[in-house]
Amino acid sequence: MKLFAFAHAYTAAAVEPRKRDEGQTMAEYSVALTIITIAVITAISLLSGKVVDTISAVADVLPGS
Repeated sequence: MKLFAFAHAYTAAAVEPRKRDEGQTMAEYSVALTIITIAVITAISLLSGKVVDTISAVADVLPGS
């Protein structure tokens, strides 16, 4: 019976750290995704006016416009 209890405790201790690692990995992915999303939204909002101005300038130079 002691052998069974030891084996059970040993396997439970071996499995427990893996569960915590997976949870940390998911949290790290969500933080990275949040940072990337904020960066993309910021870049789009900062560059949108310049892109429209550039396209308008190119359209004005093209013949037939």
